[in-house]
Amino acid sequence: MIYRLTAQGKFAKDFGLRDQIQRAAVSIMANVSEGFDSNSDDEFIRFLRYALRSGTELQSHLYVALDQAYIDRDAFDSLYNQADKVRSIISGFIRYLRS
Repeated sequence: MIYRLTAQGKFAKDFGLRDQIQRAAVSIMANVSEGFDSNSDDEFIRFLRYALRSGTELQSHLYVALDQAYIDRDAFDSLYNQADKVRSIISGFIRYLRS
């Protein structure tokens, strides 16, 4: 969804923000997969925390996109809420690994 959104209109021309928000979105998945390949739960948790931070970064970039009128409120709310859900799932997984 982030890639579709950033390929449109003024957002597509803001190379800095477009690249940053795309990197943050991809970083969530990349950190989960990199942590999965680790040798311990502690190491996995470390990468899951990186993924959480990337989710927060993505949400921050969404605010900039909204402020610049690159996205409307509905798109912002939808993507922000999806990022919240992903962060919640990752947080739950961290709690599970700690137990």
